[in-house]
Amino acid sequence: MVFEVGNVKIGGQPGEYPTALAGTIFYAGHKIVSDSRKGVFDRDIAESLIKKQEEISDTTGNPCLIQIFSESPEAMRRYIDFTSSISKSPFLIDSTDANTKIEGVKYAAEVGLIDKTVYNSINPSITDEEIKALSIFKVKASIILTFNPRDVTVKGKIDLLTKGVSGVVSRGLLEIAREAGVSKPLIDVAILPLGSGAGPSLMSTYVIKAKLGLPVGSGVHNAVSAWDWLRKARKSIPEGREMAKACDVASNILQVLAGGNFVLYGPIENAPLVFPVIAMADSIVAEAVHSEFDDVVPVENHPFRKLVLSR
Repeated sequence: MVFEVGNVKIGGQPGEYPTALAGTIFYAGHKIVSDSRKGVFDRDIAESLIKKQEEISDTTGNPCLIQIFSESPEAMRRYIDFTSSISKSPFLIDSTDANTKIEGVKYAAEVGLIDKTVYNSINPSITDEEIKALSIFKVKASIILTFNPRDVTVKGKIDLLTKGVSGVVSRGLLEIAREAGVSKPLIDVAILPLGSGAGPSLMSTYVIKAKLGLPVGSGVHNAVSAWDWLRKARKSIPEGREMAKACDVASNILQVLAGGNFVLYGPIENAPLVFPVIAMADSIVAEAVHSEFDDVVPVENHPFRKLVLSR
């Protein structure tokens, strides 16, 4: 399946559409934010970060989304208002607070941006109020987070999506999404730390795509940020910071090579590094798949066409 959110298409066979990439802005601890509750931030730097992501997106052909993180309803409104005033890119509404996310979709609906909105996320902890808000404000696209605390295997994620898990959620997350009116589910395989389920999480990408046909992706860099050895090396080895940055950026390739369609790559500052790396991976996948299957052709704006065949 291929879903269109705003001006971005997400999904399809590996090698057909370029990987969509979402960079996070206004995240916890983001230096451009001076008051996270009121949503006060450096507008010039924020604009430059968003424009830089769009610039490198145009260069590689990988479509971009903006992952808006907020700590309060007031800040969420300000962030959405600012972001939509300078960019046509779709955006994710993200927060650790349900009321903040609800306010986000409410405001997006009020100002006519709901078709560009991706809710993050429908997961086992979603509240009835969130489900109601998704329906009332007609949210069509949402991340479906397959975090199963009782079973980190591929089967555990499939069960969570299709039938629910005893003691976790009474029915499948896809059923919850349908009841809420979400018609564009984007499956996040919920990457866990290395040694705690990172491998099965990534492996579930191609199983979910094969069984359900839905777009699949993740924030695979989270496996790196939670890697104890690397966190210690970052502080104790002279080259530790460079090592951590290299692993963080390179980890995003794994989601592409597993057949993924989108990556939540972390801080938007990393766009100039992440986009070329993903464009390279996309090109390798496209070349491999097209060499074996004549009917799978990379779309016109695919990195393989833009950065390889045209050179």
